[in-house]
Amino acid sequence: MTTAKADTHLTKLKARRKLWLDVHLYLGLIAGAILAVVGLTGGILVFYQEMQEVLNPELAVVSVPPENQKQLHSLDDIVAAAETAKPQGSRFFKVYYPRKPDVAYKFLYFVRAESQADNGDGYYIFVDPYTTQVKGLQLWHPKDRYWGRPLVSFIMQLHWCLLSGKKIGGVLNGILAVLSVISLLTGLIVWWPLTGKFKQALTFKRHAGAVRFNFDLHKTVGFYSAVVLLPVLFSGIYFNLPDQVNVLVKLLSTTDRPNAFSTIPAEIHSSPPQAGRQPVSFSTVEAIVQERYPAGKLWMLNAPKNREDVYTVMKKDVTEISRFTGYRDFAVDQYSGEILKVYDRGSGSAGDIFLDWQWPVHSGHAFGWTGRILVLLSGLACPVLYVTGVIRWLQKRKAKQAK
Repeated sequence: MTTAKADTHLTKLKARRKLWLDVHLYLGLIAGAILAVVGLTGGILVFYQEMQEVLNPELAVVSVPPENQKQLHSLDDIVAAAETAKPQGSRFFKVYYPRKPDVAYKFLYFVRAESQADNGDGYYIFVDPYTTQVKGLQLWHPKDRYWGRPLVSFIMQLHWCLLSGKKIGGVLNGILAVLSVISLLTGLIVWWPLTGKFKQALTFKRHAGAVRFNFDLHKTVGFYSAVVLLPVLFSGIYFNLPDQVNVLVKLLSTTDRPNAFSTIPAEIHSSPPQAGRQPVSFSTVEAIVQERYPAGKLWMLNAPKNREDVYTVMKKDVTEISRFTGYRDFAVDQYSGEILKVYDRGSGSAGDIFLDWQWPVHSGHAFGWTGRILVLLSGLACPVLYVTGVIRWLQKRKAKQAK
């Protein structure tokens, strides 16, 4: 290519780059502030379980007996203890198994009594598995209220729906995540060095002034965080706008996964209850699953919502499935104890595998501590990108006015 042609080509590239720079600028100004909040809170929530134990040790942490005296009570005994402390008019919804020996069982109860003022509120009840002592009660999810809830719960609501509910905040957050993906991609286009000097584009200039340092900080943090931010943002779009994402995925592959939050199809029901027949106990359900499928670790059990519903048991760290998406879910008939459905996350069609990856990627759990730390750092990068981007915009604006 001759020098004249090369100059013409470079001029065209610079003009195109100016267009992308404008797109990147205005998307950043529109969505950047909210992305900074959502990213920061999302990074913090990577450690939400540990945070709850640190902030509320009197509820979540238990004393582990000496090895020769350590004996867990049955799940039925632990559930019975929780039942003695449940709020009036509430129903057992699910139980979270302890993630380690010194953590309490955590039960989620929702009030289902229209005559009560707290109808719809969700409470956690913490039970010591070694003594069946109720550690305490915590109002976790006040219906339609965001103030007066625990800090971790508040951060969760701020992260996923901007304290505006699922129908408004959740959808808005999903749309802003789409804009953020576009902003990030246009930022990478703008970052791309037209002269081929990649080393300069990937590092800080030595002994630079404040203006250049801010510029280098923005482009460097943006480039390195994009590797994690792009998949995390996409998974955020999926959880907030699952129907729209499913439409796109189904253009490329069939899917059997019913929705973004469940793997058990709604049409799976328990057998019709016979007269006088009672549901099998929680301990029985647990034992059936453990006997048939011993691999992995129990982490959640959902109680049937009505007489036709099933028990849903969830296990994680099932390495025979995958080191990264090792989750296995079970639907168990509440009257016969028969396992009606087993769903191995990360299996099935290409579409199902792709969708099953979204939660492990979004939370960082797919890659253990490395993944969690990377998601945390990418969340911290969001406010850095917004602040440095605004500073850069103001600097250029000031320079233009002075000129």
